[in-house]
Amino acid sequence: MNRISPNLNIMIKAAEKASKVLIRDFGELENLQVTQKGPKDFVTNSDKKVEKILIEELEKYKKNYSFLSEENGKIENKDKENVWIIDPIDGTNNFLHGIPHFSISIGLKSKNEIIAGVIFDPIKNELFFGEKDNGSYINNHRIRVSKKNNLDECLFASNNAGIKSENLSTRNLGSAALDLAYVGAGRFDGYFQNNLHIWDIAAGIIIVKEAGGILNDINLSEVENLKIRASSNTIYEKMLKKLSNF
Repeated sequence: MNRISPNLNIMIKAAEKASKVLIRDFGELENLQVTQKGPKDFVTNSDKKVEKILIEELEKYKKNYSFLSEENGKIENKDKENVWIIDPIDGTNNFLHGIPHFSISIGLKSKNEIIAGVIFDPIKNELFFGEKDNGSYINNHRIRVSKKNNLDECLFASNNAGIKSENLSTRNLGSAALDLAYVGAGRFDGYFQNNLHIWDIAAGIIIVKEAGGILNDINLSEVENLKIRASSNTIYEKMLKKLSNF
């Protein structure tokens, strides 16, 4: 494995530290009595705690970088060219229902390009990360997109909302970040979805690219209503042809 940059190292450490809270809260969720507050408030609280740790850890090392996060929105610091894009729990609905499929996602945008990304699934202890010109990895093992070229053998991730996909086998696992990480790792052959926020996909964009995948053009200055189409080069055009309203 190539040496990772100091920035990526910070991102990994921040995700690992914040994950301890998430694992503990997820364990508690199973015993949570539905009080007047209820599980939804509990999850919002977890979201906020995780985000706070991520911001504190990242700020320790890069005081001037700005932030864009799900809970806090934009935090503009001196350096507006470099922005941490954070989703403290991608897959909150899964988390809320005790389904162990969610992740912490951190992307680094520099001069309108995502240059590093970390997606950490704390329950399965799978750490996906990628960095511009340095490849993508899961737990230090290099990953690559799928090599399949027959659509009938492919499995795609999508929630299918607003997209007609003819004869494509799809799964909706409820975490956009992990869907992209899985495309990077070749577990899914492709991923298509609409109405996403930038923090859902920022880290995944670079992980897919550095694993040899291809994505549609995404306007990184937009925060919401983003569309994503991602797969290997081999099946990208074939996949698009099957999606009636790209």
